[in-house]
Amino acid sequence: MSTSAHPSADAIRTGPTVTDRLVEANERYAAEFTDPGMDARPVLRVAVVACMDARLDLHAALGLELGDCHTIRNAGGVVTDDVIRSLTISQRALGTRSVMLVHHTNCGLESLTEDFRHELEDEVGQRPAWAVEAFRDVDQDVRQSMQRVRTSPFLLHSDDVRGFVFDVTTGLLREIDPA
Repeated sequence: MSTSAHPSADAIRTGPTVTDRLVEANERYAAEFTDPGMDARPVLRVAVVACMDARLDLHAALGLELGDCHTIRNAGGVVTDDVIRSLTISQRALGTRSVMLVHHTNCGLESLTEDFRHELEDEVGQRPAWAVEAFRDVDQDVRQSMQRVRTSPFLLHSDDVRGFVFDVTTGLLREIDPA
């Protein structure tokens, strides 16, 4: 009988998984849920693009309620082709007019480089089609994201695009001058 330094995931799992706990939480939520009677059009006609960082509670930080905005999140809050896709649907089909970009201090993308893609290629034998979009200067990254939104030919409303950096230690937003 051989013993391994790394037991299998099945051998380690002794209780509910995180997903099991989330499903249970949803069952408690659904037991008290009442249909708010709203459609997919955000009340404030704004789309917020932000980083997926778990330290950002966007609704609390921005004073938002259910139904107020569309929220689009990814690593870094980067304006990628898929973000432009979501913003285009948000504007053209669901009536949003404003775009707010929220990046943050101490982002994980500040410690990565595009070498991450090469490391993945070495590990799995295939290079990802997507860019890491790593950065060193969060303010400049916000400016780049604002520029991508403002110059997209697919978006109807690019006049009210504003970018911010959320400080993860103070909870305050700092607006970034697009110039």
